Amino acid sequence: MIQQLPEEFLSRMKDMLQEEYPAFMESYQNPRHFGLRVNTKKISVEDFLKISPFHLTPVPWIRNGFYYAEEDRPSRHPHYAAGLYYLQEPSAMTPADRFPVNPGEFVLDLCAAPGGKATELGAKLQGEGLLVANDLSASRARALLRNLELCGIPNTIVTNETPARLSQYFPEFFHKILVDAPCSGEGMFRKDPEVAKTWDPSRPAAFARTQREILSCAVSMLKPGGKLLYSTCTFSPEENEEVIGWLLAQFPQMRLLPIAPYEGFSKGIPAWGNGDPRLETCVRIFPHHMDGEGHFLAFLEKSGDLVSSPSLCRAAKPDRAQQKLLEEFFQDVAMSLAAERIEVRNQNVYYLPQTDTHALKGLHFLRNGLFLGELKKNRFEPSQPFALALSMDQYASVLNLSSSDERVSRYLRGETILTEPGECTRAKGWQLVCTDGYPLGWGKLVGQTLKNKYPAGWRKNS
Repeated sequence: MIQQLPEEFLSRMKDMLQEEYPAFMESYQNPRHFGLRVNTKKISVEDFLKISPFHLTPVPWIRNGFYYAEEDRPSRHPHYAAGLYYLQEPSAMTPADRFPVNPGEFVLDLCAAPGGKATELGAKLQGEGLLVANDLSASRARALLRNLELCGIPNTIVTNETPARLSQYFPEFFHKILVDAPCSGEGMFRKDPEVAKTWDPSRPAAFARTQREILSCAVSMLKPGGKLLYSTCTFSPEENEEVIGWLLAQFPQMRLLPIAPYEGFSKGIPAWGNGDPRLETCVRIFPHHMDGEGHFLAFLEKSGDLVSSPSLCRAAKPDRAQQKLLEEFFQDVAMSLAAERIEVRNQNVYYLPQTDTHALKGLHFLRNGLFLGELKKNRFEPSQPFALALSMDQYASVLNLSSSDERVSRYLRGETILTEPGECTRAKGWQLVCTDGYPLGWGKLVGQTLKNKYPAGWRKNS
């Protein structure tokens, strides 16, 4: 692996690390670490450990993070399809873990795909307030949406916009903003050797320009008194201390805050920036100090008094016939849904977040709220995201199967499955299909046969 690293990168790291450089290089001989973060929106860490079949070791600085053995293959387990955990490199768990997000706040993840940090921020909100998750790439934004839906995060707006355009719609709107900035990716060379192949000495400067532009937009969208967390997965001072030093000089209303410590964290180095002594408050993660890849974090606050925005919602109401169909289905749903937040658009039914989103006309978004389902002739068909946002006790009729039951794998492949008498709560109609007590999707019972409603785009190939 060492021979594959760019010479210019190695020369700079040697200058940066001095006597620590040999230990840094030795870390590249170690195997990469595989991480799993428990989705506390759906399950507590304690309850997850009771049902998990994996070989797990706690990530010591992440309250709900674990290392797993490569042979565990957790992406193939039914608990993954139930959204009980997210697979994420351990150091990459740190920004969202250290960001103090509270239920009811308005939160922006500005560079959110594929969703590792957004799903954790959404879990912290616990369905209250608003999470705007944005990514400039349309394909990456679609992956972001899927992961938010899989994790059962209901109060989201998923956008596909430039930060500059987004800032026109959300001036001083958010309590919290996370900027996990696009970067040269030097901290990921061990995890993904292909990143090293695309690196060249010009990349840090190019990314630093982009990072400054993104941060300028983020500051404009942050409420007075709001907090911002900036992170990268690179070692480059040009993208880390230099960018934060520039931010502090450019925006005097921003100040650095301390980050909850861990013994393996390293301080920022003011000399690697503009010499501002406040840069020591930043955090660096080096792979020779802890079991994770390279990362950088800076936690900032905007001066002023934090004032909450009013929670408003103006939904396009269903007509009388649509309302009747919805009432028939939702009489079996125990989730608390405010009528004024249910909107029908082109026969699709959404549960909007707690804010007035009609002011967002012209903004390109993939999803505004929780997609509940579709109105068809004389019936309502619930959606896959809605199933994953429910808990097992929130629907009146359930088929709950053990994750070891071969019918679970067949269900996830889209196959029709047979049920035993009494297995389903009701003898016919819609069933919330669960594994080990956690929803996977929908099925419709006819006799003892469960017609599979698991969407084609979600199915496992094997």
